Amino acid sequence: MEAVGLKLAVGSGCTVLLPNGNSVAAEVVGFSGDRLFLMPATDVYGLAPGAKVVPAEATEVLPKPGSVPHPRRRAADRARHVPVGYGLLGRVLDGAGQPLDQIGPLQAEHSVPLQNRPFNPLERVTISETLDVGVRAINALLCVGRGQRMGLFAGSGVGKSVLLGMMARYTSADVIVVGLIGERGREVKEFIENILGNEGLARSVVVAAPADTSPLLRLQGAAYATAIAEYFRDQGKHVLLIMDSLTRFAMAQREIALAIGEPPATRGYPPSVFAKLPQLVERAGNGGAGSGSITAFYTVLTEGDDPQDPIADSARAILDGHIVLSRSLSDQGHYPAIDIESSISRVMTSLIAREHFELVRRFKYLYARYQRSRDLISVGAYVAGSDPDLDQAIEFHPKLELFLRQDMFQRENHGDSLKKLAALFDMTQSGISKGVA
Repeated sequence: MEAVGLKLAVGSGCTVLLPNGNSVAAEVVGFSGDRLFLMPATDVYGLAPGAKVVPAEATEVLPKPGSVPHPRRRAADRARHVPVGYGLLGRVLDGAGQPLDQIGPLQAEHSVPLQNRPFNPLERVTISETLDVGVRAINALLCVGRGQRMGLFAGSGVGKSVLLGMMARYTSADVIVVGLIGERGREVKEFIENILGNEGLARSVVVAAPADTSPLLRLQGAAYATAIAEYFRDQGKHVLLIMDSLTRFAMAQREIALAIGEPPATRGYPPSVFAKLPQLVERAGNGGAGSGSITAFYTVLTEGDDPQDPIADSARAILDGHIVLSRSLSDQGHYPAIDIESSISRVMTSLIAREHFELVRRFKYLYARYQRSRDLISVGAYVAGSDPDLDQAIEFHPKLELFLRQDMFQRENHGDSLKKLAALFDMTQSGISKGVA
């Protein structure tokens, strides 16, 4: 929508008054001369040309504990603010901070800006603790550090939601923040009831902005989930942030950018999309000294299982590692369908002992050696004894595959994962563990 007669900054909120007495919440997403470009956050049914636009009142920001509020903050701040606090635990919210669970109003202690300033990278605490996620293949072969940001790359229907649910249930974290952005509305209730459960929901905050909501609300949902995680991190809590999905966030930004006239650049994605992704992802991670951490898992949909999809390629570059799910493994009934050859954790080498790294290297070598010769082996063209390394890979392959499989209702802690990895090669666990958070 376009409006004239107002001078508002990008990101400011406003209200469009409808002839029937209702109103539409909107946000300034751009301008050209004296015209403002507005994106609605709600349905625009009943909107008519010439409708009156009223700027949102300056938000009175509730100060953080121990901070001194700026005397001019209230008069100048028209950007959107959202409620945060311990009263959000166990609640399900939409992208605007309104409750969806119909169990009463929010009891939020504070409010914060939806968009936060970038974190000084030199103030971050380095990643030094291993995080137990309860999944054997990840704990042993793709070690995740507390404060790391990982991508979960998969096409549709290969089990990424199940894997996310396992990590939500089993990961060692004080608070879980789940952002369901642009996905099917049916999955919201299923994720809460079947995956989190009552016990998991009690320490969680769920922000849901399904596919039928406006692109602005989907953007706000992702930013809101991150703002909630930042609040708990600043309180010294270790937070697990799960966002499904980063691709839908990028698509929402593409809708807005194309609507205001930004030219498409890469496969229909305008440049602002690739600028928004790191702005969102860089808000997660470790905080400063004395604060907590945000360990984040972002799902990335690879269109047509194409790993070179522009969003997947961009996300791979800005994240601290990626877990790739394979459709061929999923089709074989291999769950979780983690493609160990294509997955990597960029901080693993600084978290694990040298002996552990040698076991991981040996596991991957034998697994990859078998996969390269799989066709020859399956048709009987390979003669045993021709290649000692391949002979060893054939011998170990059933054990390696069994190690990678895990039932969705089975939790495998970090210590047991290392014991089983060492047992594969007849070694003891002593010396391969540096400590687990």
